[in-house]
Amino acid sequence: MKPIEACRVFALCLCTLGAAVAHAHGGADHAGHAAPPARQEKTQVRFADVSLLDQHGMPVRLEQDLVGDKLVVMGFIYTSCTTVCPVVSSIMGKVQQQLGGRVGEEVQLVSLSVDPQRDDPQRLLDYSRTFQHGAGWSWLTGTPYAVTETLKGLGSWSPDLGNHPPLILVGDGRSGHWTRFYGFTDPALLVGEIDRLSARRVHAKHTAIAQEQLP
Repeated sequence: MKPIEACRVFALCLCTLGAAVAHAHGGADHAGHAAPPARQEKTQVRFADVSLLDQHGMPVRLEQDLVGDKLVVMGFIYTSCTTVCPVVSSIMGKVQQQLGGRVGEEVQLVSLSVDPQRDDPQRLLDYSRTFQHGAGWSWLTGTPYAVTETLKGLGSWSPDLGNHPPLILVGDGRSGHWTRFYGFTDPALLVGEIDRLSARRVHAKHTAIAQEQLP
């Protein structure tokens, strides 16, 4: 199959999966929202010093408790969304499956609700069961202030839920290298970015050892 045809088939599969999940959940659509073409860009992020809640109702600070020095895949969703968000969550679910045991050890997955008014921990926990299979994936909400400050620092804040873009961040909490992936991104590309960041760590470690051994 040609690369262009493969991409079309993948996009069709994602849209079909998203429609099926959307039917199961119901709720508010991204009003008139069509996902933009998949693209990526290097970026910088800032972690707000605020407390959030995970899907079990436990308080967490994103940078200190989850990101740390791990490799991170982070999506932005809200549970009443019936179009874009289920597809984004499905993509992350496929990333979790492809990374296997690395999730929860080397890699941390995070989904942050952009609708804290409605998405309490229990609602996120119920929603997560459709997509999450295994440890290492935190679903976050919090007060409107805490969520807004967090989203602004991550460059993902929008005043209108219906126009919130499909976005997944992939980065290295240790080095501070981050990439934004817009649109419905092939999970293999996200896993490839994780592998690239992991390889950079190995290279940096070997370089440091070699320099220490120089006379």
